[in-house]
Amino acid sequence: MHGRDEVMQQRTFDVREFGAVGDGRTDSTAAIQKALDTAADSQGAVTVPGGVYCCSMLRVPPRVEVRGDAGWSYRELGGAVLRLVDASSSCLLNLTGAIGATLTGLSLDGRELGAESHGILVDNAEYGEEDTIRIERCCIRRFTGDGIRLRRIFGFFVRQSMAIRNGGCGLWIRGWDALVADNCFSGNGKSGFGAYEENASITFTGNRVEWNREAGVLIQGGTHYNITGNYIDRSGGPGLWIRPRGDIAATVIAATGNLIYRSGKPEWCPADEPYASSQVFFDGVRGLTFCGNTLNAGLDDHAKGEVSPRFGIVCRNLRSSVIKDNVLHAGATENLVRDLGGHGEAVIVRDNVGTRFVPGQTSLSSLNAVLADPAW
Repeated sequence: MHGRDEVMQQRTFDVREFGAVGDGRTDSTAAIQKALDTAADSQGAVTVPGGVYCCSMLRVPPRVEVRGDAGWSYRELGGAVLRLVDASSSCLLNLTGAIGATLTGLSLDGRELGAESHGILVDNAEYGEEDTIRIERCCIRRFTGDGIRLRRIFGFFVRQSMAIRNGGCGLWIRGWDALVADNCFSGNGKSGFGAYEENASITFTGNRVEWNREAGVLIQGGTHYNITGNYIDRSGGPGLWIRPRGDIAATVIAATGNLIYRSGKPEWCPADEPYASSQVFFDGVRGLTFCGNTLNAGLDDHAKGEVSPRFGIVCRNLRSSVIKDNVLHAGATENLVRDLGGHGEAVIVRDNVGTRFVPGQTSLSSLNAVLADPAW
């Protein structure tokens, strides 16, 4: 074990030095927590070598890096795996109050335990200084709650990570000032990215958002978003859904250069929203730019299921907004643009070109043709 003088000089701590065993059977909660607490004294790093470490909730201290071997793939966890064993845990990694903490190269396995257990949780009681939390190269899988749930967070980064097959959202946020880039949010039970409470100042770029049972990206009453260069595929509602939060309108949203494909999967669409089967749905937005995006309808993989969505672009009650120069090649089955009106001043909705997908008449796109190939 380490004396205090040694701890202040040492900056990197291997969890195995504290008794953690990555055999997939031994409960290593106490050992890993001890490593985290020891690293806090020197604001150092905790390393997690390859293996499967069984544990309950772990609390990450401020300004500590937890560093693992990033051996995961799309379908399998690997490398440094932390496996949840306590169904009563609210999360696996708790970063509440962990100013300046970093997670990198970890695989988190929720095992579908509990009622609403999150992979990574920040649950601050109030906003404070910039949290500056960094989540990088992590895979968060099979939690009954959200893959990543960040509540009252101010300044954070989520990069090159995957949140997949969680019961809630891939990434749920309540907060602002963030870069969310180069991630995959796939197969989650709610939205890939969900911002339901106060949210603002988010750069959301280069992400792949696919097969989530609700919206691909859902923003309620948010402001100052840059949504650029994302691939949004097979959502259970609109690929991009921006709407009010009570009486609070979403404002100042720029969405450009995104590809939005086969949104509004019919059996997943909420029955109480007639326009949920749409590529994008903009409701009451102030200061929206939606230009230069490409929208395409399609089937499920292997040419199964129904072609969707019904609608391409749906909008209503806009102010100071431009929806222009988007391309909808076989963009929807019913209407390429469904303008529901109610707009205020300075709204432009025009020059959104394309064709409807007509079953039996419209050829599949090249990608749909690939997906229909039995050899794929």
